[in-house]
This record gives sequence, C-alpha cells and structure tokens, in this order.
Amino acid sequence: MKVFLMYKDRDFDLQRRLPKNEQALIQDLELDTLFNAMALGDEFLFDVVKKAILTGLNDSLDVILYRQHILKDCLKNPSIIRDIYNIAMEAIESKKKSFWGFFGKYPSSILHGSIEVLQIFMGILKRLRGIADEHADKFESEGFTTFFTMIKNELSNEYFAVIEEHLADLRFRNGILISAELGKGNKGINYILRKLKDVKQSWIKQIFATKTSSYTFYISDRDESGARALSELNDRGLNLVANALAQSMDHILNFFIMLRTELGFYIGCLNLYEQLVKKGEPISFPLPFASDKRKHSFNGLYDVCLTLSMEQKVVGNDINGDNKDLFIITGANQGGKTTFLRSIGLSQLMMQCGMFVPAESFSSNICDHIFTHFKREEDPSMKSGKLDEELSRMSDIIDNITSNSMVLLNESFSATNEREGSEIARQIISALLEKHIKVFFVTHLYDFAYSFYDKKMENVIFLRAERQGNGKRTFKLIEGEPLQTSYGEDLYDKIFNNT
Repeated sequence: MKVFLMYKDRDFDLQRRLPKNEQALIQDLELDTLFNAMALGDEFLFDVVKKAILTGLNDSLDVILYRQHILKDCLKNPSIIRDIYNIAMEAIESKKKSFWGFFGKYPSSILHGSIEVLQIFMGILKRLRGIADEHADKFESEGFTTFFTMIKNELSNEYFAVIEEHLADLRFRNGILISAELGKGNKGINYILRKLKDVKQSWIKQIFATKTSSYTFYISDRDESGARALSELNDRGLNLVANALAQSMDHILNFFIMLRTELGFYIGCLNLYEQLVKKGEPISFPLPFASDKRKHSFNGLYDVCLTLSMEQKVVGNDINGDNKDLFIITGANQGGKTTFLRSIGLSQLMMQCGMFVPAESFSSNICDHIFTHFKREEDPSMKSGKLDEELSRMSDIIDNITSNSMVLLNESFSATNEREGSEIARQIISALLEKHIKVFFVTHLYDFAYSFYDKKMENVIFLRAERQGNGKRTFKLIEGEPLQTSYGEDLYDKIFNNT
C-alpha cells in the first residue's frame, strides 16, 4: 500500500538532504517562526514541515499543483484529515507499546508478537476503510481520489476475512505440524511447517476411525534438555513463517509511518491556516509558472512570520513585477523594506512546496534555488573586516547559484563607502542578470540605484518605501525613482525630540 499524498509516484523522503544555505535561509527569513506555528510544539511535525518547505525548491510545477489540490481538500475537510492522521499515530504507538520487541530473537516469540500487532492493525485498518467508505466522495483531488480508491480496493471485506483466518491458523490452537528429513549424521533437515487437516467429524466417528500409524514421544515435565530440544525443533519449523509474518507487519507499519509523515505536512498547513484565519489575514493559492518565465505579481502580500509574532494585522503590498529580473527597493528607514523582502522569500518557499501563500492573490515563476544575503550584526569574533565577511558570503552564493534562481539582498555591500559599495554591487548584479537570475535588492546605495534607473532598463522595477509628508511610514511599497535620502532625520526627531 502506498500513500502518494506528496508525490504522484513516490514517497516523501524525510532523509532528503537540505540545501547548503539552509541556515542562512532560516536566519534571514525567520523560518523558525513559521515552522513553530505549523508544528504547534510537535517535534515530528516541525521536522516534516521544515523538510517539505526547504526541499520544495527541487520539485516541479506538476508537484506544486498536485499538492495544492490535496491541500484544498484538506482545508474543506479538516476534521476528517485529523482523524486519519490520528489513526496513523494510534497504529504507530500501538506497535511501540506492544511486547513484540522484547522477545524478537526467537521465531516463536516473533510469530506471536507479530500476530498480536497485526490483530491490532486489522482493527485500525477497518476504521480507515470506514472513513474511505463514508467520506471519499467529499474529496476531489487526484491524490485523495487515488488514496481512497486504493484503500477500498486493497482493504476489502475479503481481504480482512482472509487475514483473520490466517491469524487464527497461526495461533496453532490444535498444535503444530512440522515435517523434516534426515540428513547426514541423522540430523534433521528441510524443516517445513505443515497445515493441519481440517477434518470435521463427530466424536463417534473420531473414536472408531482408522488410526494412522505413528510414533509418539512424551517428555517428562522435569526434562529440561528435552524441552529445550523440542523448543528448538519448534522454532526451526516456525522460522520461515515467523519472518514472513514479521515482514507483513513491517509493511503495514511502514504504510502508517508514511501516512503520518505525508499527512503531517498538511496538518501543519491546517494549523497555520487556522491561525491566519483567526487573525483575519488573507491567504490564497498561488499561480505558479515555469522557471524560464518572468512572473511576479501579487496583491496584499505580507510577511507571515511578522503577523504570527504580532497581535494586530500587518500591512500588505501590491506589486506587478511581471517580466522583471531586478527589483531595486529604496526609501525611508524603517519603512518596511526588509519586511517586504522577507515576504518575497517566504511566499516563494511556501508556493514551491505546494502551500497557500500570505496574500490576496499571488503569481510567480518557480525558482531553482533561493539565496539570501542579509546584513549581519557586528561579530566580535570575526578575524577580518565586515566587508570581507559580506564578500565571502556572496562568494559562497556565486559558487552554488544557477540560472533561474532568486537572490534576496538586504543592504549588501554597505560596510564600505558609497562609491566602492555601489561599484561592487553594480558588477555583481550585472553578472547575475546576465545569467537570468531574479534579484531583489534592498539598498541605500543611491549611486548604484540611480545608475540602473538612468539606463531605463525594461526588466528592472524600482520600489520605494512610502513616506507621508509628516514623516509617517505607511509600510507600503510603491513604484518610484530612487531618492538620495533615507530620511534618517525622521528617526532622529522621533527618538530625541519626541515628535
């Protein structure tokens, strides 16, 4: 049995390698806030959503749409999804609580332990079949349609009847029949477990029936050596069937483990959705495009991690960035530029793993990789200057970047003077654009920003943090020419003159 709720044709791999820039993404985009909101304190869910979000960049357009449709089903039927998840959890926990593992090295104990666990599994599988019978028609996605069809086909009434019959036989209430042959030195070989004949006769016929000649040995209650020898013979006969039954149990257990894992991603999405809806924040399912396209348009896009850490709603942005490769973001200090940059990275990651995004509407081309280059606080342990540290991190990005990737830069190359920083930025950004890489750059380097503005390039858009005439920040970004000032005096007046 296969789950196939993350991919059409394969299982979700929790051991999949994370991107090399994992730590930078988590730090710069504050991803732990998102992971915690989805996991709600559950370490397993935290691991699942982290892997799903950070490895989503490797998935195709078809995978994104496949998961979106499944997630839409989950949002329509949250209680059913949680019931199925809890069933998977119960099955895994029941296996952990069984005594199967304590006597696992003896065939007889393996057999009896497997029977007990499988008996529990049968009851749980019947409940899963009941959910499929009752609720399958409420789901429309390809993933859930395939899943419930598989449950109905493979967990039929005939299947349960056969399994129950086999489990009853394997309890050997009427004894064990084993055949063997004599080998060299009269040692037993070719031990085979035989099925007892199901002969149903009245007790009178059984008394007067012709008896088959046989030899019978009785072992004294105090004959420990004889009892041990008999136990060894018993285990030899049971060895193959015990291993086969243990493998069957592992197969069903692995199904429940994978069901828990893949549903865990959607449970995390449900947890996040409920928190955002409670706050009145909008969400939407994005429209993804192929990586060679240049699409990036949205309405009401906000930083999901910021809203999760605040009581009030946050301000969203509306931008049409289709056919643009470079987004240069300037404007007033504390005007929402870094928050906007994080919202870009977060929404891209959420889209590419098949989630909804924090926006009223959103469309973007998928990216092969996402890299962040944010300004770091001064580190006393650094052995070189701050500019050297920035350039070193940029060098690591260049070593791993590919075409159709996305780079988010936040006040990069500001550790030196205006002229030098602008020239460094110009050369790096120009090289990235030549390789068809999408760049978002929050900067105070006016020389750099205006040099691109002056070229009137069609694939470049200029955004500016809005500032009202009285110095108030609206935390919205608008299209506009770069300005020479970041209005630092507004902050000075606010702090020191209390205006």
